[in-house]
Amino acid sequence: MPVELTLRKVAEEVERGDLASVLRARQRLVGLVTSFPDRLDLRERLAAVCRLLGDAAQAGRWSYLCEVRDEAEVAAFERAYRTPLARLEAMNWVGGEAVATTETARQRLVGLQEAASDQLRAELLVADDRDSSWRANALVLIGVVVVLLCFVVGAVTLVMGAYRWFTG
Repeated sequence: MPVELTLRKVAEEVERGDLASVLRARQRLVGLVTSFPDRLDLRERLAAVCRLLGDAAQAGRWSYLCEVRDEAEVAAFERAYRTPLARLEAMNWVGGEAVATTETARQRLVGLQEAASDQLRAELLVADDRDSSWRANALVLIGVVVVLLCFVVGAVTLVMGAYRWFTG
């Protein structure tokens, strides 16, 4: 179905105003945003429908890149998606900031990408610190030695038992 026809159906369903119609409109818009993630007008319409449904976090999610947005909705989105990386993934943006049609959207994407990069760097630093503990490495080495000794003792015992059984 062409985008303009889908948008007309969305407008009709929102105009009806009953919950089932508005939910159908939201689903249609989610499909459009998935198919055309770089169209800010579709994101704005989806944010408006989420706002109509009372879902502030999703309204903030979809209006995050828009020129005009409600900061309370953005705060709800940031509470729902606590880390910059989670927010960046939730944005469902494809193509980087270069395909953004407005300067505001580009700036917000760059800021979010930088925050996500900082988060990943911090997580990697913590992971490096945890992995390089000499105590942990020593404990693992001792465990491997104990398991190997148990294996050798078990194999020797098995061979000796089999030898005694055959020699009678």
